[in-house]
Amino acid sequence: MTAFFAEYGLFLLKTVTIVVAFVVIIGVIASASRKSGVHEGLEVEHLNKKYHALANSLKHAVMKKSDWKKEAKAEKARDKAQAKSEEVRRRAFVINFKGDLKASAVPSLREEVSAVLEVATTDDQVVICLENYGGVVHEHGLAASQLVRIRDKEIPLTVVVDKVAASGGYLMACVANKILAAPFAILGSIGVIAQIPNFSRLMDKRGIDFEQVTAGKYKRNVTMFGKNTDEDRAKLKEELEDVHALFKDAVARYRPNLDLDRIATGEHWYGTRALEMGLADELKTSDELLAELAKDHDLYRLSYKIKLPLQKRLMASADAVFERVESSGWRRRFESRLPR
Repeated sequence: MTAFFAEYGLFLLKTVTIVVAFVVIIGVIASASRKSGVHEGLEVEHLNKKYHALANSLKHAVMKKSDWKKEAKAEKARDKAQAKSEEVRRRAFVINFKGDLKASAVPSLREEVSAVLEVATTDDQVVICLENYGGVVHEHGLAASQLVRIRDKEIPLTVVVDKVAASGGYLMACVANKILAAPFAILGSIGVIAQIPNFSRLMDKRGIDFEQVTAGKYKRNVTMFGKNTDEDRAKLKEELEDVHALFKDAVARYRPNLDLDRIATGEHWYGTRALEMGLADELKTSDELLAELAKDHDLYRLSYKIKLPLQKRLMASADAVFERVESSGWRRRFESRLPR
């Protein structure tokens, strides 16, 4: 009887595994299909109009009918006067960047920055609403390079961090003329890490051989399947130290007053502490910043949509699952420190 229940339990486990895998595949395909309706191109949203519409909806709901009519009439007169005015309002171009391990939003960022540079002048400004946990070095380096294009044109650049700009995310943020952060936003993590599992002992137990042929002494050092030597590890460590030095040089270029020995340790800090350390310039959320700018600026939010072929949409949806698992590690790490 025990053997029966054991076999039945194993059968049930296999069945559940297959069903879960099937559901995940269906979900990925459905997600990719929903995205198939996206038309490639630049979308521009006039945020001032959005804010006015929101405010008017609330006023209409809470004001007396007579007061609302007066308000609507007064606003119509203001709009008419502004339309006749020759006063040129300053502009602020807003770009949202939500990063992942591969900085997959870079293709859109490139187009958004290119569009801004065709229109913006030094009297305008660019606001990047950044959320980025970091990831692959060269991908985030390219993302930071897009923001450098704005700095090189001497267009004022502000990065505002509501949640996190860590590691490669801070590599992007440090390019800005000004960094704003929410009080509990996470900044810093100026360091480099490599995490590589090794299956050589498991393969030995299974009688599996692994062969690797290279030309060039350092074509490959630490590997997942072969046996690693102290020399391999030392070489990888040397490479990581070199990347770390480049990271610190980039930060020092744009924020020369930072004490790198103090902050380039791989640690992170929350907004208020980051301000004390010099990693941020002011405590402020993106909502506060945009509300202030809307008073005397025309705000335009840019979003470049890229239409991917089905195969890439499927791969992107699958990657997103792993990205959520990876980023959840960051969230668990930080949430565990908050009071319950």
